[in-house]
Amino acid sequence: MNTKLHAICDSRGRPIDLFLTAGPVSDYIGARALISRLPNVKWLLGDRGYDADWFREALQDKKIRPCIPGRKKRKTPIRYDKRRYKRRNRIEIMFGRLKDWRRVATRYDRCPKTFFSAIALAATVIFWL
Repeated sequence: MNTKLHAICDSRGRPIDLFLTAGPVSDYIGARALISRLPNVKWLLGDRGYDADWFREALQDKKIRPCIPGRKKRKTPIRYDKRRYKRRNRIEIMFGRLKDWRRVATRYDRCPKTFFSAIALAATVIFWL
């Protein structure tokens, strides 16, 4: 069973909000679930999987500037701040810290609820350390 974890992090790379979906599900599902729970921030850094016009418009409605590169198949290229986008490595570091927890990295739990509770426990410890 595959799963995909969607996360919102602060500027220090600490997890704020998490959402778990099935593996083959599009990233748009995770974006739609987390958009209402976004904190009051100026910028949102995301990868190419979150490149959608509706997502960009929803962010602009919340007065959040998206820093998301466009998909390669997009007809009109999207401009984004490349220098700011390099800070997205903090999110990847957060996912690496979650995988330091053996239970999360090897996915011992077959039940998604149990697996997500292990992720939540790891995220809580990561947030405070």
